[in-house]
Amino acid sequence: MAKRVGADKWLFGTVLALVLFGLVMIFSTSAVMAKAQFGSPYHFVVNQMVFVAFGIAALFILMRVDYRKYNNPKVVFPAIAITAILLLGVFFMGGMNGAHRWIRVGGLTLQPSELAKPLIVLFLAYFLQSRIHQIDDWRGTLLRAIAVPLLFILLILKEPDLGTALVCAGVTVLMLLLAGIQMRWIGLAAAVAAPPLYWMLFHVAFRRARMLAFINPDADPRGAGFHILQSLIAVGTGGFFGRGLTEGMQKLFYLPEPHTDFIYATVCEELGLLGALALLAGFVLLGYRGLRAAYLSTDPFARFFAFGLTCAILIQAFFNISVVLALLPTKGITLPFISNGGTSVFITLASMGVLLNITREID
Repeated sequence: MAKRVGADKWLFGTVLALVLFGLVMIFSTSAVMAKAQFGSPYHFVVNQMVFVAFGIAALFILMRVDYRKYNNPKVVFPAIAITAILLLGVFFMGGMNGAHRWIRVGGLTLQPSELAKPLIVLFLAYFLQSRIHQIDDWRGTLLRAIAVPLLFILLILKEPDLGTALVCAGVTVLMLLLAGIQMRWIGLAAAVAAPPLYWMLFHVAFRRARMLAFINPDADPRGAGFHILQSLIAVGTGGFFGRGLTEGMQKLFYLPEPHTDFIYATVCEELGLLGALALLAGFVLLGYRGLRAAYLSTDPFARFFAFGLTCAILIQAFFNISVVLALLPTKGITLPFISNGGTSVFITLASMGVLLNITREID
């Protein structure tokens, strides 16, 4: 067993820096909108600060809980069952903008799909740790391995939330690749998934409009292409040094969702290329330290767990930033640590607490 040492200070510092930066940008992007809608410019940032406080508390607690305690069927399967119930529960709640993604109890709002991501990682880490040498047994290993991720993905797609479903699918594929699965199985899965994915993209009206807008946003600049064009205007006008913090113009009722899905566009506008690259560097550093922990771990469960938790954040950040830069079609997916969203920041910080505990076992 590796000698117990302190948690990874680089990872810990990076997580805190990203969260604090996110709070600054949430205030910058939402102050004017919050003042107009709620009478206070601090509405969104104060709400986010509450969840950040609880998230940091969870991080410190979980950082001291031995990660091996999660490697237990009495932990894994009840957690999966609770998450599945929550994912089903959203359909009994009132929808918002045509989607059922949230459970509301009193003044609290929970987005179960955020919980699904680390639970998929936990299940796969538990299941795959002892099946590395039987990974290509399609009946005994592969079908059982994808059962829980597939259930969660289908429920999330039903909400509908294609972006989060793709993150879950991406994490699942990467963890299976880490376990040594042959590429022919990935190719077969892609072939099976391609027809329903095509149907969802081109035969569902709002997604078809987004795909066409992605190809040619100028064809409908005030409709389907509006998000992409306003995002690119924000990115382009930032230049090298940016307009200055709080000085962005696109967030003033031009850029849709400036404090959530398109917050990176405001980072580019206000802080310029330097700020945008600095934020990217933060995610690169987080990814390096997380993947380093996975690589150096001698415990298969810890290796899978650290790898999956890190990849979930990196995949989501990749999707969000790619949408902002018009490299991918528009989809509703937040930037981890940075975007406004209570459930997202709390679950992400709690996940980082688990990852930091794993790093304590690394020499």
